[in-house]
Amino acid sequence: MQRIVIKVGSHIISEKYTLSHQRLENLVEFLASLMDKYEVILVTSAATSTGNTKLNLDRTSLINKQVLAAVGQPYLIANYNEYLAKYGKLGGQILLTPKDFEFKKSKQNVKNVINAMTHYNILPIINENDVTATEEYFFGDNDSLSSLVAHYCDANLLVILSDIDGFYDKNPHLFKDAKRFDRVEKIKNKWLSEEAKGGSEHGTGGIVTKLKAAKFLLSKNKKMFLASGFDLKVAKAFLFENRQIGGTLFEKKA
Repeated sequence: MQRIVIKVGSHIISEKYTLSHQRLENLVEFLASLMDKYEVILVTSAATSTGNTKLNLDRTSLINKQVLAAVGQPYLIANYNEYLAKYGKLGGQILLTPKDFEFKKSKQNVKNVINAMTHYNILPIINENDVTATEEYFFGDNDSLSSLVAHYCDANLLVILSDIDGFYDKNPHLFKDAKRFDRVEKIKNKWLSEEAKGGSEHGTGGIVTKLKAAKFLLSKNKKMFLASGFDLKVAKAFLFENRQIGGTLFEKKA
């Protein structure tokens, strides 16, 4: 059975001061169906934004962000499991920091836990440990985290579900003639020099962090697919029917 990593950005499942329960439920329905075909690992953002649904704190302060994450993470996992239960599925929480990928023993431990969870058909739900991570040891975005998980946990594919529906030759929000790349085989350095902006006030990523994740995986001869997380039809066609009707596939030539 193939193993895939699904990464979901904050903006997909949260709005200002609230979770988007309809989109979260749609996502979980999708994940539950995927679990019948693949070994699935979920990397999810939105702990801090979920904490904002309970506390209105100034998010410019690191300690406030950590408090929000501490409050939001268990609530986020509880919501995932509430919806997973409707499909007879169970999720388990894994919180990681860059230190977990620094040493062979810790990397192997992460892999062992994920192997056991997928063996028991439990969905690993991974997020950065924002509560204990410091600025020196901080991913800063879950695109990087998901690419490391995909590589070190032997996934065949990383799928990033984002408010960005693919990679374009120019910003599609500013240029009407922007063209989406169906497939990218190599990441150009000039693409990585663009300003990285998150898609929402809760997001920490942007197209550059996704391109960096793709570059890392391409260097490891692995694949990444970028598609919309608002409308899952592109991801469903790609993963269930092996059809690409949108999005961008990052893959080297065979």
